[in-house]
Amino acid sequence: MTRVHAELAAPGTCGAGYNTLRFDDEVTRYSFYRNFFDPYAREWQGGNSRWDLIDVVRAAYALRPEGIVWPEQDGRVTLKLERLTAANGIDHGQAHDALSDVRATIALARLIREKQPRLYDYLFTLRTKQKVQEHIHLMKPLVHISGRFSAARSYLGVVLPLAWHPHNRNALIVCDLHLDHSPLLQCDAETLKQRLYTRLDALKEGELPVPLKLLHINRCPVIAPLGVLRSEDQQRLKLDMAGYQARAAQLSESLEVWQDKLQVLYGKDDFVASEDP
Repeated sequence: MTRVHAELAAPGTCGAGYNTLRFDDEVTRYSFYRNFFDPYAREWQGGNSRWDLIDVVRAAYALRPEGIVWPEQDGRVTLKLERLTAANGIDHGQAHDALSDVRATIALARLIREKQPRLYDYLFTLRTKQKVQEHIHLMKPLVHISGRFSAARSYLGVVLPLAWHPHNRNALIVCDLHLDHSPLLQCDAETLKQRLYTRLDALKEGELPVPLKLLHINRCPVIAPLGVLRSEDQQRLKLDMAGYQARAAQLSESLEVWQDKLQVLYGKDDFVASEDP
């Protein structure tokens, strides 16, 4: 781990991978901690950063798909690394072999940078939370790309930043404007809290999901102003921009109805100490 840490902690290093942010990076943090290295410093000290190419690929697919072949599986796009490399003539060697995957990821990044350089350069700036914050204005809709949005939606959502998380300064509470926002206006806070963590297939008949999501500014989120959506993109993605704007306007006009509910939804739960020895 000493050699790994030396490489990743070198000043100016950006540690990047494919779908690494929520797994590989966590393993790296734990490994550094177990070996008495600061688990986080290599991600920000000395001009360092981290980046996940899977969200770059999702953004290219949703916003600027031209110039790249997008493979399908069972009638839907698949963004598996081995399928993307095969479809685009990239040598992948043996898929899931660590070194082969690294080389394939680099080649795929180069392809996106070649075909969509402006998008690539813009997304590269979102490695730091300071740059991400520059694009965020409460109650002003944004385009957000995330794996939380389905492939059927091209991983894209038009979201409305509602408020900063009351206890996590790196988390922004946003409303997914693709979904019915009426639960925020009609349900009490406890009902919302219960429903927020209920799977869609477990909701009772007639119950609408809570259209809220946390956007973490320190996890290289893909966000962009609405202007990134060209008219042809709106048609291709079947976006109801007028409907999204109408929902945003209604939420903006009813702040007093839902603001306090967010404090209950995302407030700290009371901790009850166990008396079991």
